[in-house]
Amino acid sequence: MSAKNITLAELSRMVDGELHGDPDIAIHGLANLATAVAGEIAFLVKAAGIETLKNSHGAAFIVPRTLSYDDKPVIKVANPYLAAAIIQNFFQAKPFQTTGISPKAHIGSDCDIPAETSIGPFVSIGDRVKLGKRVFIHPGVVICDDAVIGDDCLLYPNVTVYHSCTIGSGVIIHGGTVIGSDGFGFATDENGNHVKWPHIGTVQIDDNVEIGANVTIDRGTFGKTHIMRGVKIDNLVQIGHNVKIGGNSIIVAQVGIAGSASLGKNVVLGGQSAVKGHIHLDDGSMVAGKSGVHSNVPKGAIVSGIPAIPHKDWLKASIIFAKLPKIYGELRDMQKKIVKIYEKIFPDESQD
Repeated sequence: MSAKNITLAELSRMVDGELHGDPDIAIHGLANLATAVAGEIAFLVKAAGIETLKNSHGAAFIVPRTLSYDDKPVIKVANPYLAAAIIQNFFQAKPFQTTGISPKAHIGSDCDIPAETSIGPFVSIGDRVKLGKRVFIHPGVVICDDAVIGDDCLLYPNVTVYHSCTIGSGVIIHGGTVIGSDGFGFATDENGNHVKWPHIGTVQIDDNVEIGANVTIDRGTFGKTHIMRGVKIDNLVQIGHNVKIGGNSIIVAQVGIAGSASLGKNVVLGGQSAVKGHIHLDDGSMVAGKSGVHSNVPKGAIVSGIPAIPHKDWLKASIIFAKLPKIYGELRDMQKKIVKIYEKIFPDESQD
């Protein structure tokens, strides 16, 4: 339960909603329709769930603006899911609490670390590292030489930030993620031996990026790998060297992006999709889960399949694919009938 209390009228203003009901109802938390109790607000995304809302014990509800229902206190909004997220962030927000530097942490030389910082035990910080204000670093994090981390960042346990990487403000990095490891680059000699290509570039992560658990973002061969403002990356994603990801793009779990590929703004990559190196996915394009993208994708396009093709074409192809056994059987029957007809017309000719 949140320690905060706020009136329904204040919540309505927070989400630019249309209030129907007692504006003075006190709310202390957000819950789903099934579990909400007195003092909690719940949300309904689609009108199809109205019966669940009617049976809910919540004190008030966030509903679509188009819903013609006000038998219970409701806040009507254009996007209930977004409004619920804003309200949940309000209830969960806590002021930063400075704990200082744990005596079990290692801090290198010539570092710039503000007093308003929390660094947990077994953290290792290299030389010349610069941290912003209100940075919270959980146990086991490793930050290598010359890295820069902006204000209000949160690094969960066992994150590794390699040397010379730059992380903006308001960035969240979940456990096990590695920022700035070498890209996968080798030159092969005439005997088949692989000679490592040194990666001397960096990684730049802009403000308000969130990176899931066990993500790997390779440093540039030259130049930088660049994750731009507002990008959200799910767990278990591999981002190759010199990749550019445009602002507010969404990368879902188990995606692989090969080196030097670039994404525009607001691109969405579905789970387990893969993007070939040195191609560009333009602004607002979308890739369906499990797809393999081998060529450039134009602005706003939706692609699916392996290799990825326009989504509508892939849907038609997948329908045909499901019918292939039947089509094959029909072709075999037709072949047998044709053979019999041919034998009647040309009885003296042998048939293979």
